[in-house]
Amino acid sequence: MSSLEWLAVLAPAAYVAGSVPFGLIVGLTKGVDPRNAGSGNIGATNVGRLLGGKYFALVFTLDMLKGLLPTLAASYFIGRTAAGAANCWMWLAVAFAAIAGHMFSVFLGFKGGKGVATSLGAALGVWPFYTLAGAAAGVVWAIIFWRTRIVSIASIVAAGVFPVAYVAIGVARSWPVFGAQWPLLVFACFVAIMIAFRHRSNIRRLLAGTEGAFGKGNNRDPNADSGNPS
Repeated sequence: MSSLEWLAVLAPAAYVAGSVPFGLIVGLTKGVDPRNAGSGNIGATNVGRLLGGKYFALVFTLDMLKGLLPTLAASYFIGRTAAGAANCWMWLAVAFAAIAGHMFSVFLGFKGGKGVATSLGAALGVWPFYTLAGAAAGVVWAIIFWRTRIVSIASIVAAGVFPVAYVAIGVARSWPVFGAQWPLLVFACFVAIMIAFRHRSNIRRLLAGTEGAFGKGNNRDPNADSGNPS
């Protein structure tokens, strides 16, 4: 099969995979419908608030794999060795399909989460160009979350770090960041903007000082959506 034929197969498959609402599935297996409890969101944050930290980790990991596995498949079948703009766009189309599936799930009436975990998985799968930048963003997320316990601010800052880290690493490794690989730079910036846009309600609460902190339900609004990174 040609690269275009593989793209025609992999992009729809990535969208369907991204659409699988793992947060809802995990919640229902424990007798809780996250759509009707807490913030009403099916993402990892709300599931973690309702069921505990290990379920946050479980849903986050599953949602991350929704981005990682389709992108790795695209890397294998479509190829990346040429590193030209056309190949990059086909590769990224599969990554985007997985992220879009999570944000606009076909199984949930085209509603979904905010895409951080799935975007992280997709970034890690774009080997090697996004992998180190994605890992750097993941470390930033972990540090900010550890310091603040606020998922949304950790997610927004990590998303902003991602394109900056990609450029810095690319320049250091002499990749054609502003040349043949320009679609990777455009996509990195687009993902950061998209994640920030999906967190616009969280940004308003952060500015108002009312954003919920994970694990601090005693002094926060338990119905606040604290970011839902998945």
